[in-house]
Amino acid sequence: MTKADIVKEISQNTGIEKVIVGKAVEAFMETVKDSLTGGSNVYLRGFGSFIVKKRAEKTARNISKNTTVIVPAHVIPSFKPAKEFVAQVKLQVK
Repeated sequence: MTKADIVKEISQNTGIEKVIVGKAVEAFMETVKDSLTGGSNVYLRGFGSFIVKKRAEKTARNISKNTTVIVPAHVIPSFKPAKEFVAQVKLQVK
């Protein structure tokens, strides 16, 4: 499902114009990105959490050159689904 599909589905279910729904979806995504960029997590009860994970510095290998590379500490965005959401998906997809 793409963003356009989501906008179309919400528009059909609510009767709101696609342009307005599209702006709302874009605003939601920008808000989540801004929050994560600022270091804050986003919690959506019953759906899941958009969280910032901290990765420690580690040593990796470049296999083609057979050398050791240091990967610096960094943060990454992550999504953790809610337990109810996971259970619902497990029941539907088999």
